[in-house]
Amino acid sequence: MNQETLDKKELIPAGKSADVPELGRLVVDVGQRTIGIFRVDGKLYAYDNVCPHQGGPVCQGKIMPKVRENIDANHQAHGMSYDRAEMHIVCPWHGSEFLIKTGGHATAADIGLTAVDVQEQNGVIYVSL
Repeated sequence: MNQETLDKKELIPAGKSADVPELGRLVVDVGQRTIGIFRVDGKLYAYDNVCPHQGGPVCQGKIMPKVRENIDANHQAHGMSYDRAEMHIVCPWHGSEFLIKTGGHATAADIGLTAVDVQEQNGVIYVSL
C-alpha cells in the first residue's frame, strides 16, 4: 500500500516509537484485534497476532535469525549458523516460522501472516485497519 492510500485511512495510535526498539516488538489490542508490531532494519512491520496454522499468538513468539546449515562443497554438514539478514518470528504453539519483513512462512509460500498497515509520525506508531 502506498503512503497516499495509507494517509486516507483512519490512523489509530498503537504506541510510541520508543516502544519498539530495533529487533523488538509491541503487541497491542486495537479494537477487536491484537496486532504485533516489529522493527527490523529501522522499518516497522505489523501483523494480526493469529498464526494461520492453528490460531496461536504468533506475534508473541521468539524473534530469531534464520538458521542455516553450513554445507561444504562435498555436501558435508558443519553445524549451523544464524543469518541476521532474515529475521523470523516463531509461533510459540507449534514452532511455525514467519519472515518478519514479509509475513510469509519460512518454507511454505502459500501460508502467511495477515499484514496490518503501519507507520510512524512524530514519535507515534499508527496502524490502519
